[in-house]
Amino acid sequence: MFSLDSILVLFLLLNSARCLSIGENSAARSLTTQTTSASTSAVSVALGGVTYVNKGIVGFGLIPSNFTDSLGDTLGGIGSGIAFKQATWKSLSNGSYTGTLVVHPDRGYNMYVTVDYRSRQHEIDFVFTPYNGTDDLDFESAQTTLQLTYVDTILQFDRGGGNTSGLDALAVRAAENGFPTVAVADPEMPIANETYQHLTIDAEGLIAASDGSYWVSDEYGPYVYHFSANGSLIQTIQPPEAFLPLDSNGDLNFTSVVNPTTGRAGNTGFEGLTLDAENDILYAMLQAATIQDGGDDDDTSLYTRMVAYDIANATVTPPTMVGEWVVPLPVSTSKSKTRKCSEIHFVSENVFFALSRDGNGNGAGTSSSDTTSKYKQADLFSIANATNIAGSKFDDPSNPVAPGGVLDDSVTPATYVSFVNYIDDDQLARFGLHNGDEEDSTLVNEKWESLALAPVNDPANPDDYFLFTASDNDFLTEDGISIGVPYNAGVNVDNQFLVFQVTLPSVSPGTIQQAIGI
Repeated sequence: MFSLDSILVLFLLLNSARCLSIGENSAARSLTTQTTSASTSAVSVALGGVTYVNKGIVGFGLIPSNFTDSLGDTLGGIGSGIAFKQATWKSLSNGSYTGTLVVHPDRGYNMYVTVDYRSRQHEIDFVFTPYNGTDDLDFESAQTTLQLTYVDTILQFDRGGGNTSGLDALAVRAAENGFPTVAVADPEMPIANETYQHLTIDAEGLIAASDGSYWVSDEYGPYVYHFSANGSLIQTIQPPEAFLPLDSNGDLNFTSVVNPTTGRAGNTGFEGLTLDAENDILYAMLQAATIQDGGDDDDTSLYTRMVAYDIANATVTPPTMVGEWVVPLPVSTSKSKTRKCSEIHFVSENVFFALSRDGNGNGAGTSSSDTTSKYKQADLFSIANATNIAGSKFDDPSNPVAPGGVLDDSVTPATYVSFVNYIDDDQLARFGLHNGDEEDSTLVNEKWESLALAPVNDPANPDDYFLFTASDNDFLTEDGISIGVPYNAGVNVDNQFLVFQVTLPSVSPGTIQQAIGI
């Protein structure tokens, strides 16, 4: 006979293994408390009547923490933004895949103070051989599933070919004549200071466009910059006033050191950037709520905002904002802290990935509380039933959409569901990785901040895609070089990459291929 306790345990285990299902018609406010982690590697979720499946990790690779780029600086922070270089993804007859990843670091090694790190992106060739076995690979063997080879670095430049910088933005450059009616005229721009008037960029998102140009999202603005293939600045998208960091006088103050009175919080700008390539709609999302929406406190910062711009013929017609939505981020079960979002990725009409996470893992510290991650996930959200607040009173910072973290009753947020769990112990073990305990090279990294999709090209599984993701290691190495100066960060944190296989039935056939130029 089973005891009452054993029956209860069995019930809980079975219940936790059931697929997660939240329909589009669920009560909107109840979604704000969604905190459940995807519990197993093979997890299914229902969103908008469509079932999505995570089949687990199929690839792992890294670039050592002390690797240097062609400019002589440590190659770090490269998970801030990734994208497939157009037309490089190829399926080989032996079951492997090759291509080139374009990766974008943020603002350089800045453990103590920001530095004059020039904005850049790197090209990384890869050979990807998916591993679907159940046996655990050792750490070295696991790295053969995603072999990464550095190719080159491309700098990005300010107007007139001037250098960009990673220094904190302590001054403002006036808007150019013609803004906002002239497509390529700049708005007010963040610069290092009045005497060193270089554009400052803290890059966090990357889109590789079909014409060879790149869109880069930034935390200082929060802006979206458009660069040519050779790194020349083409144009800048400035979001509504509600997003801009304004001081008590209503003036722009782009510094990341202190929070503004309204607008994006410090270091909480446009972390998320993605493109609906079929319709030329660019989406950018704040890492968490604006200050007026509760963003000055992790307990109240869950209601972030996503904007959409039509960028068809962007250099001729200024990008037009066509949408703005509130997205409720997950919160921790123990302390109700917001799991901030480090990236978004377009899946299909109205449906997106959101990479939300905690701040634990390799690079966070040596205690068990530092090394043990509790939430790192590529979740899904839908704006199908969400209120489009673009052009509404909420674009004025004096009219918050979620004052003190309480959403306005007139606004329905996006529907958010838990999906791809990065820290499933069984899946990590298959690739020689672990979560928690000792801080070593096999500990899963703290900051995962980028996503990219590519087709599996399996006729038996036509809805399957590979989800590439990379970590931002904050340039942490004991053998580093920052703008020509050696440094020792006291820890080595490699640049880790993971690949998941996911089933995405809502994706229109050919749209992922179109997005990456194949």
